[in-house]
Amino acid sequence: MKSLTLILASGLAAGIMVGQEIAASDTVSGLLEVKRIYVGPLTGGAAGAALRELIISSLDSTKLFVLTDNPERADAVLKGAADDQAFTDTFDSSEGLSGHENAGKYGSASSSYKKLGGGYLGASASGNESHHIKERKHEAYASVRLCNRDGDVLWSTTQESLGAKFRGASADVAAKVARQLTMDIDLARRSTSATEAAPR
Repeated sequence: MKSLTLILASGLAAGIMVGQEIAASDTVSGLLEVKRIYVGPLTGGAAGAALRELIISSLDSTKLFVLTDNPERADAVLKGAADDQAFTDTFDSSEGLSGHENAGKYGSASSSYKKLGGGYLGASASGNESHHIKERKHEAYASVRLCNRDGDVLWSTTQESLGAKFRGASADVAAKVARQLTMDIDLARRSTSATEAAPR
């Protein structure tokens, strides 16, 4: 009975692994078949609409796909959410400096003609410097997925940015989305080539 249970459990585990491999293989092949993409409206209001345009431009610059405004002609649809929020960072700092110095001396001498006394010297200094700095920043993000005509998710990513050296936060997020898709497609191609080249 135990042997039968082990055999059934092993068979079930093997079946699950085969199912996962088939699903992964279908996703890879489906991703590699995508030639024409429609970027759907992204939730997030005006910021989402602006990021959609930047994502279209970034994907087009990869030269991997034809970007279309007609969803009926697309092999896959990119959909999801995006936003760009402005906020203010506030920095407060304070520096203080103080000093105090005292010196004193006393002496006396007497004679029938005069008396001599002592002396005192004191010094004090203080200073305080404070800084209040406000810096306006943008934080953008996009969480998108690429789906085939049946609605199956072929690829997904979430990217965020506070801005890059030569571009704003939204443009940087759009560039990251395009770069990640390019990298994942390249990885899928290499994986497929390795599988085809493997001896059977």
